[in-house]
Parts: sequence; structure tokens; C-alpha cells
Amino acid sequence: MFVGNVQGGETFAVLASLINSAKLSGLDPYAWLADVLERIVSGSTTINQLETLLPWNWKADQVGQAA
Repeated sequence: MFVGNVQGGETFAVLASLINSAKLSGLDPYAWLADVLERIVSGSTTINQLETLLPWNWKADQVGQAA
């Protein structure tokens, strides 16, 4: 109703799901999304490594790097 069309609603639903998954994992959604997009755009994360960018996997990787 407020997203313009069906495809806009689907896009919003995906984005809202990702942001809320980051929040539920205890992450700053902006920091997580900025890092994930940078890794995808720069090519440092390949298509077969995308699961490493999911919030719960990304958080574990960040904790591992800090140790």
C-alpha cells in the first residue's frame, strides 16, 4: 500500500528482514550493511562465500578477528 507496487513491497520486505536479523544478532545494522556492501562491491567476497556475510556469521568473524 505504501511502497508503490508489489516489487517495491518485496524489496522492502527483504531489506527489513536483513536489518532486523542484524539487530537480533546484536549488530549495528548500518555498520554491518556498509561492510557487507563494500565486500560485495570490491569483490573481496565471492559468490560462493556469501553465507559468510549473513549477520550471525559476520558477527562471529568480527569477534574472531578481534581476538
